Amino acid sequence: MFKYSLYICALALVLTSCHVPKIIEPGRHAELPATFGTSSDSSGTAAVQWRNFFNDKDLAALIDTALKNNQELMITLQEIEIARNDVRVRKAAIAPSVTVGGGVGVEKVGRYTSQGAGDASTEIKPGKEMPDPLGDFRVAATANWEADIWKKLRNARDAAVARYLATVEGRNFVLTNLIAEVANSYYELLSLDNQLLIVRQNINLQKNALEIVKVQKEAARATELAVQKFQAEVLKSQSLEYELLQQVKETENRINFLLGRYPQPIPRETTHFLTQLPSDVTTGLPAQLLANRPDIKQAELELTAAKLDVRVARAEFYPSLGISAAVGLQAFKPSYLIKMPESLLYSLAGDLAGPLINRGAIKAEFSTANAKQIQALYNYERTVLNAYLEVSTELSNIGNLEKNYDLKSKEVDALTRSIDISNDLFRSARADYLEVLMTQRDALEARLELIETKKRQLVAVVNIYRDLGGGWK
Repeated sequence: MFKYSLYICALALVLTSCHVPKIIEPGRHAELPATFGTSSDSSGTAAVQWRNFFNDKDLAALIDTALKNNQELMITLQEIEIARNDVRVRKAAIAPSVTVGGGVGVEKVGRYTSQGAGDASTEIKPGKEMPDPLGDFRVAATANWEADIWKKLRNARDAAVARYLATVEGRNFVLTNLIAEVANSYYELLSLDNQLLIVRQNINLQKNALEIVKVQKEAARATELAVQKFQAEVLKSQSLEYELLQQVKETENRINFLLGRYPQPIPRETTHFLTQLPSDVTTGLPAQLLANRPDIKQAELELTAAKLDVRVARAEFYPSLGISAAVGLQAFKPSYLIKMPESLLYSLAGDLAGPLINRGAIKAEFSTANAKQIQALYNYERTVLNAYLEVSTELSNIGNLEKNYDLKSKEVDALTRSIDISNDLFRSARADYLEVLMTQRDALEARLELIETKKRQLVAVVNIYRDLGGGWK
């Protein structure tokens, strides 16, 4: 009989293992270029800690507060905890599950049933140990275990571990983006402060010119048209002042939001903004992006998990071996539970089961896992490509902004000198009032553009620090 059982199990194994689909191996992704086209130096700015990269003590204090209070960062920490718990669940599935329990029951069987008739045939007399109704008292430990023959459970555990590590990298990616966002908003706030200062200085300059025109009008050396033109220019600059004040408020609130707090003043030093020098940046080698960028490592780990998911789905085609066992005490009276070995119970059973009818659903799950694996590969390739292009773009941006700032500084110097010249010519009636107005307007625009260019320089350095994978270590 045992021999026939083995034959049946072997036949079931053969039937359920036939025509198992093959795993689709994703193609190889394109390799990164050897350099960024500038230098082959292997030392990169990404290795510098953010406290050493940002020298502004006010900015460092803001970043420190953001790392403690930012809600998005707190959300990612809970995602890590969720993934860690999933790993624990997958690990527990590999080991046998053991439960301990007890039960109490009572049963009265009808006399005219097969069991009741059998009891009657035993001619149990009053005073015998078999009561009616029959009680049931038991205490037992039960164990169930699925033998991981095809590594299904271990692959599921390893996939959970890979996803847990991916959430850790996701948290690092949030960290580096948070630091960059706080720094960029801070530099934007400094640029707005300086633009506001320039506009207010220009308003005073325009008001002085307006008073001169009014005096000239009274002396019949200027017309009402000139007065109105200068008045309109003053009003335009005053309107711009309030626009900048609103932008300052919005930027302060954005920083406070990143810091996880309600509106309050942002401490900052604005007087040395234009004299700040962007930090020196070394890119290192493109291959270092694979180790430094958290989003690349996250995509790589998600690809690893997707590959393991395919193996888990493929193992569903094979039979599973389940083993169950129980040991305990059982009797119809509580006092009999301690009588050994009469009250002892134990059981041991093995089950071999494989899919036969529902293979279509398992094939669909397997195909889905394969598609997600290929999807994860494309996501990884896209993340690597995007990282390289971001660094390449910011490198070009830094170089062009440096040249732009030098030319813009010369333009501001020239226009600043032209203001004094135009005012002197206007006082001596050798220049038209429109020339004075246009000179002042051009000088204001050039100064504002110079401040904007300085902000873009500082932001570009922050962005390339982020794009190289700096900030989270």
